[in-house]
Parts: sequence; C-alpha cells; structure tokens
Amino acid sequence: MKLGKFKDPLPIPPVLKPKWKSGDYTYYEVSMVETKQSLHSDLPQTTLWGYEGIYPGPTFEVEMGERVFVKWKNELPAKHLLPIDHTVHGAEKEKPDVRTVVHLHGGRTEPASDGYPDAWFTNGFAVKGPIFEKEIYEYGNQQTARTLWYHDHAIGLTRLNIYAGLAGFYLIRDRYERSLNLPSGPFEVPLLLQDRTFHDDGTLSYPDQPENNTSGIHPSIITSFFGDTILVNGKVWPFFEVEPRKYRFRFLNAANARFFRLSLDSGQLFFQLGTDSGFMEQPIGVKTLLIAPAERLDVIIDFSNLGGKAIVLKNDAPTHFPIGDPVNPETTGNVMEFRVTMPLSSIDTSMVPAYLGPIKWLQTNSAQKQRFLELSEEKDLYGRSLFLLAKKMWDDPITENPRLGSIEIWNFVNTNGDDHPIHIHLVQFQILGRRAFDVDFYKKTKQIRYTGPRIQPEMGERGGKDTVRCPPGHITTVIIPFFPFTGQYVWHCHMLEHEDYEMMRPYIVLPPY
Repeated sequence: MKLGKFKDPLPIPPVLKPKWKSGDYTYYEVSMVETKQSLHSDLPQTTLWGYEGIYPGPTFEVEMGERVFVKWKNELPAKHLLPIDHTVHGAEKEKPDVRTVVHLHGGRTEPASDGYPDAWFTNGFAVKGPIFEKEIYEYGNQQTARTLWYHDHAIGLTRLNIYAGLAGFYLIRDRYERSLNLPSGPFEVPLLLQDRTFHDDGTLSYPDQPENNTSGIHPSIITSFFGDTILVNGKVWPFFEVEPRKYRFRFLNAANARFFRLSLDSGQLFFQLGTDSGFMEQPIGVKTLLIAPAERLDVIIDFSNLGGKAIVLKNDAPTHFPIGDPVNPETTGNVMEFRVTMPLSSIDTSMVPAYLGPIKWLQTNSAQKQRFLELSEEKDLYGRSLFLLAKKMWDDPITENPRLGSIEIWNFVNTNGDDHPIHIHLVQFQILGRRAFDVDFYKKTKQIRYTGPRIQPEMGERGGKDTVRCPPGHITTVIIPFFPFTGQYVWHCHMLEHEDYEMMRPYIVLPPY
C-alpha cells in the first residue's frame, strides 16, 4: 500500500499528570493497555500497545532531585500482537507470551527499579520474573536537565513490545536549563523517530522469519528489522506547522535497528545543544545529525525568515548501518515536513547560547581498570546469526564487575559489519575515541594491531553519553564512572533484535574495597 506523505499533523504526546504530589515525592500510575490509533489518514486504525493507552506514551516532566515513584501496570491481553520465537532465550514456551518490565533509559536508578530484563511481570502481577522485586519503582532524578526515555525491556520480547508501541519521553528539568532562555512551551517539541511496516488492513507487519530461513524454525527471529515507512510521534510522515522563529526539538531514535542521518532540504543548519546526558559545553552548527537507536539529540532549528516555506527533514542512513541498503528516496528517505505557515504569536526572544556550561572531563589516568570487549557475529545451532558481547551468552557467569566509586575504560572491539549502539545501564560515560584495527589479525591471534591513529569523538558526541556507536573495524573507547548504586545491571546492543538474542550481558557494581 502506498501512503501519501505529509498528510497528517504531527501529534505531540501529552505531559503525564501525577496521581499525587507533595513536597517529599510525586506518585504516578501508568497502565499498559491495548488500543487502536490512526497512524496515517489512509490507513485503517492500527491495534497497538500504549502506556496510558497512547502511542507514544505520555511524557514525564520532572525536576532534578525530585523523588518520583511510578507503579507500572500491565493491563495487556494474554495473546501477543506479534510472532514470538520460543527458541530465543527468555521467551521459552513455558513462559507467558505477554510480559513487560519498564526501563528508564539513561536514568541513574537503583537496581530494583531499573527494569532488569528478568524482572518482568504479567497482567495484574499474576506471574513475575525470577528477579522481580517490587511493583512501585523509584526514580531519584539526581541528574541535570536532559532527555531520557522509558520503554519495555522484557527479556526475549523487547523488540516486539517496543514495536507494538511501548515507548515514551522522560524529561528532567532544572533551574540552570530554565536560565538559558531556550525555546520553550509550545516551541519545545519531542520527536520520537521509528520505522514500521503495515498490512493493508492497518495492522502492524513484523516478519515471522528471515527472508532466507534455513533454520526451519517458525516463527524465527530476524537479525534486524527495517520498516518501509517512517513515523514521528506515532504518525507516518507527518507535517508540523511552525511559526517563523526558533524551536527546540528533542530527537529520540526509538527504532528497532534503523539509524537516521538527518538533514533539512533547505540546506540550513541544526544547532545541537546536547547529547543523551544533557548539554554539551557549547552548541555546534551542523548540516547533518547521525542518531543511532536509543540515542537522543537536543537541537534548535531556526525558522526565522522562512515564512511560507515547507522544509522536509530527510534521512540518508543505509540499513545495517553503515553497510546496508540505501534509503528509498520516495519513502524512508523522508521523515517529516515543517511548514512555516503559522503567524508569529510573539516576538522570539529565545537564544542559541554561545556557551552552555563546563563539563568535568574524565582523565584516562584516573581509571582503575581497562577492559577489551569484543562485539562479534557467531552462528547459533540452527545456523542463524548470533551477535555476542565478549563471546559470552546472557546466562554465562558475570565477568564485568566494577567497584562502586571506581572509573573504568571499556574498549568495544567490533569484529563484524554492523555499527552497534552499545548502551550501559546506570552510568553516563564519555567517549575517548575510536581507532581502526586489523580485524582478521585480531580474529586469528586475539591481538590488536592498530591500522590508524585514534579518531576523536565527533563534535556532537562531546558530552555525557549512555549509548555509543561502535563502527565496524574500530575499537571504540569510553571512560565510565560507576556510581551511585551497587547491584546488578545490564549492558547491551540497542538494536533490539540483537539485544533480544544474546547481545546483552549482566554486570554487577560491587561495593568499594
């Protein structure tokens, strides 16, 4: 089915209202329910799963240091919307088909509230995963202003649960951010980017097996999902009417596996202010923005002097980034359209600040330990691709065990063709750089032979991060402070088909010596 572009207005998720708020804490309840929603005016309504019955879910807006409690309630039906491969670890036949657990991505969260993949629960908490601890999660929000997001993290089902609609924004605010005079109110807009494929009846289409399924398993997990339409905030190729002024956009790539390399067909600059973990030291003006699954970008676009113009947000990132198929210029090469058609409602006094504040840069000599962790592609016993971290499966003994208060350097040694966005729960790190190496020599000898100098992180990565792109044939190096909690967390590739099928490992933060 061919869907028209820029036919529907951009929806903006509502801000979630708490059930209770006092000087000491704020309490929310959020239900996951099955719902129907129009994702394009030419499509019948689509059955989805949504937090509070909407897709994307409502936006949390909280203050730095605000103590927030959330009761996440699974009110979903017993049958899944999408095909489940029961050979995937964690999704065995004896487990309930519909299980959820919520992860606050980028949050500095205690282990029991982090959304550990084995802490899942079913409708009404009737059945609980092996390390389920509590029904009400606590978020301390001891972090500066930044863009976080919340999404499902159930083991073996994450790719399906997020594809069904379980994702939303979580914004932390602080006084310093408010002092910067950035575009705000109706001029600050979250943009959640995803790709989807639909059947003619409007239902979600997700492959039940790879194109060349030699395994004989059905349904069978695929290596990566790429849809043929692009959605922003749950609409296919929407348009957004703007005034001729500056707007602040919070970009989030919530796709299963698709990277986006964004540009404006007007040729104008994006002014990037921040990364996953808040502001950079100073804004940068760039023509393109590369954003991997789970990364966030804080950006200002200036529509002044563009009255009457229509500006298309384009994408040219190939699939299986950077080695896959190019985008289709008619479909996946387009994201949305900005129409500068609204009259100016007030004088735009907002700023792109020249300076956003200092970052405390971590020094390599402050690290107590250095680890080299291979990102590899293997084959499972059915002949299917199996991506692993440090050549280990999810259930293998824990090998990453930093001490509370320590600093470590982790080197991600990528020996396969995909660029893997690696996410580490609990922490925010800094990227030290990337360096090309001889992959064949490494595979034969397990020794590193560099083939080029270290490449500095890109300008738009020079800030706090919780997700890092690890390009093929490179060693990507990050420096990580481990605080403020001890306990068990996970690190994984954020291409959802990869993390669901073993490209995820537990790690444990031990007490200090």
